Formats: sequence, structure tokens, C-alpha cells
Amino acid sequence: MKEEAGVDLPQALPTGPSAFIPIEEIVEGSAQEVMSEALLSEGRADHINMMMGLHPTYLTCFLRTHNALLQLDGPLPLSWRHFIIILASARHQCSYLVQHHSSAFLLAGGDESWLRGLHCAPPKIQHLQTLNKLLAHRPWIITQEHIQELVCPGAEARWSLAELIQAIVLMSHAHSLASFVWGCGVLPEPEQSGDASLQMCSPTESCCARDKARNQQEWTEAVNEVKLLMEKMMIVQQQVQRSVLPDCFSRFVVDADFTYQDFSPRGVQAPPTMRAQDYSWEDHGFSLMNRLYGEMAQLLDEKFQVVCALTYNTMAMHSDVDTSTLRKAIWNYIHCIYGIRYDDYNYGEVNQLLERSLKVYVKTVACHPEKTTPRMYFSFWRQFRHSEKVHVNLLLMEARLQAALLYALRAITRYMT
Repeated sequence: MKEEAGVDLPQALPTGPSAFIPIEEIVEGSAQEVMSEALLSEGRADHINMMMGLHPTYLTCFLRTHNALLQLDGPLPLSWRHFIIILASARHQCSYLVQHHSSAFLLAGGDESWLRGLHCAPPKIQHLQTLNKLLAHRPWIITQEHIQELVCPGAEARWSLAELIQAIVLMSHAHSLASFVWGCGVLPEPEQSGDASLQMCSPTESCCARDKARNQQEWTEAVNEVKLLMEKMMIVQQQVQRSVLPDCFSRFVVDADFTYQDFSPRGVQAPPTMRAQDYSWEDHGFSLMNRLYGEMAQLLDEKFQVVCALTYNTMAMHSDVDTSTLRKAIWNYIHCIYGIRYDDYNYGEVNQLLERSLKVYVKTVACHPEKTTPRMYFSFWRQFRHSEKVHVNLLLMEARLQAALLYALRAITRYMT
């Protein structure tokens, strides 16, 4: 009766691919042929694939890029690629990716001692930690000096440009994928949940049930007392989690206090905005990537184009809707958060089209995804389908990825010239 009256009730801990989306909707919405492709390429359809399967055209592009990064020939050994993703995922406390790629690292012949922490890895990998934290949190700070420190012929444990560009794509890919995992409430697969050290850090399971009891007018005094206590517990637990990084992440993270800060905080001198007319993916980033990592440039470009054009011409219960202005507003808002501006875009459209709850969600998932809560997910676009919210997360993930790559590629361009 309470549910029929529109009152959210406390729920049991979720099962299935997502803490936010009912498993029935994910299974019904995923295209069978695309999931079969995931099974063939990965040997299994993991929870990320199942969530992206709600948008099969995008999933096909994602799988091609993901598999090329981690499986095809390249300058970096396969085990190194997985370890770099572990380092990048740990910056956002993404236990799903840390655990998955820890297993893949060992299967690829990686040295088990490296999993004890970054300090056990070779100095060459340790030297990535500065670039890793900048790409994760403040890519606009990256300069040609950061590139030079890694590739300079006299540098200790020197990186070649080919190796470095692959590492940059791996780190940026992992950072943005962590945003997707957090933004969609992706839960670990059953085989992952056996690792106690990482299960403790599994973020979405721990707080989603406690975050759904609201509407005090409909509750009795006793239930309100329980709800209040649960909320206090959640606040305390979140404060502890954010002030003390669990060991399953801290062993891979250097300078854990370095996090996202607003690109242009009020009253503070901000770095110059990157004008898309001066350095864009289409005119600059793609051509440089094509020279250094040709196949990946083509795959990334296709993925960016597919996600920007992705539409079913629907919006909630409406059909035959042109959603291009809304998709562009979400993309440009994320780039704006990262200091990238388009001179030919009217940013008034962002405030017109994106309600406050959506902007809070988007900024949280894009900039510090580990702070995403179920309440944020459920509070925006209440009448929309879950697949449409996943669509937002795809736009968010790719816009974030492109922004980070643009700053890194601009620094490489300046180093080379």
C-alpha cells in the first residue's frame, strides 16, 4: 500500500548487475546478438557489458576499443596494461575494476608481488603516478614538462612515446569506466564477491538500501526513528570512507588527498580555458593519436561519434523527439566542468535543459564518482526509463574520456614541437 501511494520503502540488498536498475529491465533490454559478441570476445558477459547492452550499437564499439587496448599487440606487455588499469581504478576507489583486473593481471603472467602495492612495481610504472592522478582529477594541469619527465632520453626508466600514449589511453579509459560503474551502480559478479579484502570496499552494496527511506509524513514515529538512525549511520560511514582510504585502494594510490577541484572556483585565479577552436579532438587530438597509436585513434573516434549520435527519438513516454540539443548540453556541460569551452555554443542552454538534480549527478559521477549515491541516481529524471539514465552515463563517460585525452595530447604536442 505504501509503494502504491508513491512512498519509497527500504529494500533488501540488490542482486544482479546493478544496485539501481531491476535485473528484469537489464535482461529484457540487452540485445542477444551483442551479448553473444561479448561472450565470444571476453569469454563471459560481465555486468558492465550487460548494462551497456541496453544500447547495443554503443556496446559493439566499446568492446572493440576495450579489447584492442587489452588484447591486441602493442608496446606494453599485457600484464602491465592490466596493472595500469588497477592503478587508475584505485584513484576512484572502484573495487569492481580493481578486482577484475587484478585477476586478469595474474592470468596474463603478472608478478603477484605487484598486487601488494605500487611500491612493489618497477620504477618505470611508479613514475606514472603523477600523470595518473592528474588525468583522474585535474587534467588541465598536465604540461609538456610532465611528458618530458617520462620520455626524456636521460630519464630513469624512460618511456617511449608509443608506450606512454598507450598508458595514457589505458588510464583515461579506466578513470571514465569507473565513472560508469559508479554512475550505474554496477555490482560485482558472484565470482568476485569471494575476495574479502575487496568486498569490504564494494561501495554500492553498502549504502544503497539505507538511502531509499523517505517521506516522513507517511511513516509512523517508530519507523522514522529507525530511518533517522540509518541515515546517521550512513553519514558516519561515508565520512570514515572518505577520510581513510581502505588498504585495498591505498596500496595503489600515491597522494590520496589529491582530488578534483572546480576548474574555476570563485575568487581564485583559474588556468586558461581550453578553447575547442584552439585544440579539439577532430582537428588536433585525432591526428596526433593517429600518428602515435593509429588503430586506437580510429576506434576512439568511432566511439565518440556513436555515443554523440546515439538516439531512439524518445524521451520518457514520448516518441518522435529530437534529443540532439539535450545530448549536446550534457556533453558540453561535462567539458565545461573540465575547462573546455566552445565559442559557438550558447551555455544558457545548459541551465535551461539540465535541472539541478541532473547537474549534481553528472558533476559527481564525472569528477568524483566514488561519492555517487543512490539518492542522486533516483532524484533526477524520475519519469524516464533506466535505459535513458544509462545513456546519460555513456555520454558522461565518453565526454570525460575525451576531455582527459585532449589535455594529455596537447601536452604531448607541445613537447614534440
